[in-house]
Amino acid sequence: MSDFGFYFKMGWEHIISKDALDHQLFILALACVYTIGDIKRVLILVTAFTIGHSLTLALSVYDIIRFPGKWTEFLIPCTIFITALNNIFRVDSKDKSERINYYLALCFGLIHGMGFANAIRIMLAKDQRIGWGLFGFNTGLEAGQIFCVALILITSILFLNVFKIKRRDWVFFLSSGVFALSVKMALERLPW
Repeated sequence: MSDFGFYFKMGWEHIISKDALDHQLFILALACVYTIGDIKRVLILVTAFTIGHSLTLALSVYDIIRFPGKWTEFLIPCTIFITALNNIFRVDSKDKSERINYYLALCFGLIHGMGFANAIRIMLAKDQRIGWGLFGFNTGLEAGQIFCVALILITSILFLNVFKIKRRDWVFFLSSGVFALSVKMALERLPW
C-alpha cells in the first residue's frame, strides 16, 4: 500500500505542482467551455485524457515505445494551443459537438503521457509491482485533474453568475490567455 501512496502522490503532484503549468493549462482549455451543470461530461473528458496519458505511460514503462524528449516537450504546448484555438473558433457554436473534445483529450493525453514517461519508466522499472505503481500514479493524476476541474468550475460560477460575465466572453478570455501562454511555451521548446 505504501507503493500506491508514493505513486499516487507523484501523480497528484504531476498535475498540481507549480511545475505542471502545461498540464494545468491543458485542463483549463478543456474545461473552460463547460459549466457546473456539465460536471458529468467534464469528468468523462478528463478521464479520456487520463486514459490516453496512462496508455502512453504503460507502453513506455514496458519499453514498447520511446519518443525523443525534446519533441515531446515541444508537442505538449502545441496540444494546448490547438485545444484553446478550437475553443476560440467554436465559442459561438450552438451545437455542442463534444466528440471533438473527447478525441482531443484522448489523443493529446497520449502526447502528455510521453512527457513524464522517461522519469517514471526508470522508477517503475526498479519496482517489482509495475502495475500497482502505474495504477497509483494514474489515480493520483485523475484526482489532481478532478481538483483542477472543480476549481475551474467554481471560478466560472463566480464570474458567470455573480459578476454576470457572458459565457461567450469567459470562454474567449480564458482560451485566448491559454493560447498565448502555450504558443510562448512552444516557441521556447522548439526541438530544432
